Amino acid sequence: MVEFRARWSTLAAGIDAATPADRDRAVDALRAFAILGVVLGHWLVTALTARDGGLSTTSPLAHMPWLAPVSWVFQTLSVFFLVGGHVAARGYASARERGLSYGAWAGQRLGRLFRPVAAVLVLWTVVAVGMLIGGAEFATVRSLVKLVLSPLWFLLVFAALTAATPLVARLSPLWPLAVVAAVDVWRFGLAGPEWIGWVNVAAGWLVPFTLGAAWSRGAFARRDRALLLLGAGVLATAALILWGGYPASMVGVPGAAVSNLNPPTLAAAVFGLAQCGLALLVRDPLARALRRPTAWAKVALVNLSAMTVFLWHQTAMMAVTALGLLVSAVLPGLHTVPDSVGWIAARLLWLPVFAAALSLCWAAFRIHEQATGRPKPSRTARTTAVPRPRTDPAEEINHV
Repeated sequence: MVEFRARWSTLAAGIDAATPADRDRAVDALRAFAILGVVLGHWLVTALTARDGGLSTTSPLAHMPWLAPVSWVFQTLSVFFLVGGHVAARGYASARERGLSYGAWAGQRLGRLFRPVAAVLVLWTVVAVGMLIGGAEFATVRSLVKLVLSPLWFLLVFAALTAATPLVARLSPLWPLAVVAAVDVWRFGLAGPEWIGWVNVAAGWLVPFTLGAAWSRGAFARRDRALLLLGAGVLATAALILWGGYPASMVGVPGAAVSNLNPPTLAAAVFGLAQCGLALLVRDPLARALRRPTAWAKVALVNLSAMTVFLWHQTAMMAVTALGLLVSAVLPGLHTVPDSVGWIAARLLWLPVFAAALSLCWAAFRIHEQATGRPKPSRTARTTAVPRPRTDPAEEINHV
């Protein structure tokens, strides 16, 4: 244990020393929080139940609606889009100052998003075909593949907004928020077609993305604006849930007539405003906490593999669930219907097992997220520099 702590302190010190002095560590902390919130949220509100030799998907929120506040904590996508808009706007402005073309900038930004996706798609194509050939029920295979692929919609939307940064960076968040409201009035108030709701997939997430772009321009230098955002978001969310007929859960619930997330509703958008306001308020405390090398190293390491963690967390959960089927007994919290407090307690005990499985996925596939496109050293530097591993976190952190 003493040796482990010594190595960890050495690694943390190296990461801290390699981090540029002007890096906003709070931004990285918010990104890490958002990713881990989504991961834990999926592990807690997604259940695979064993039935007739197969697996089907359900949610504790469908059986215990009083758990809806859990979704308020773990549905953190607005924070991710806030950080994404902030980083994209700053990155594009910096690229223009350095004379970097839009194509080169977009290629670097989007490449890091999509390189890890290929590995997931290839592996699950092989797994799905193998399961079908092996006699697995189509419904079971469909449920598993849907769980793996469903998070990819987020990457597609995020990539589209990132690519559109030059067009939307100076757009007021009030415009996409007005679009979300208009679409909901059409859908729910005027009995419009359901398909119109999918306009909000872009408009809904454009709200926090443009907030992030405004943040990069110094719009939230004063705390009162973030406080206003938090207060207005909380009041609007409460009003829409209590009197507007919107569901309390901020994630989709199987069998529910309306989902706040698929596609995003006005309730999800204003709830995101509250989340963004809170995130902007905690920037300074986060920055102070991350002055400690060991605290910063944890955040930095999560950010180095954020997409790998996001893409493989469902696979990790499903792998544990599938291996559990080899046990003759039905395992509580893993294969049982999530309809009691006992299931919640049992599921909490499974979280470290899911995390261990995810760590194996991380070890196997994190290489696909390594930074590329670094400036090549001169010939003199190549002959005199001490070789370093490509995966040295102290080197990689500068390219996140």
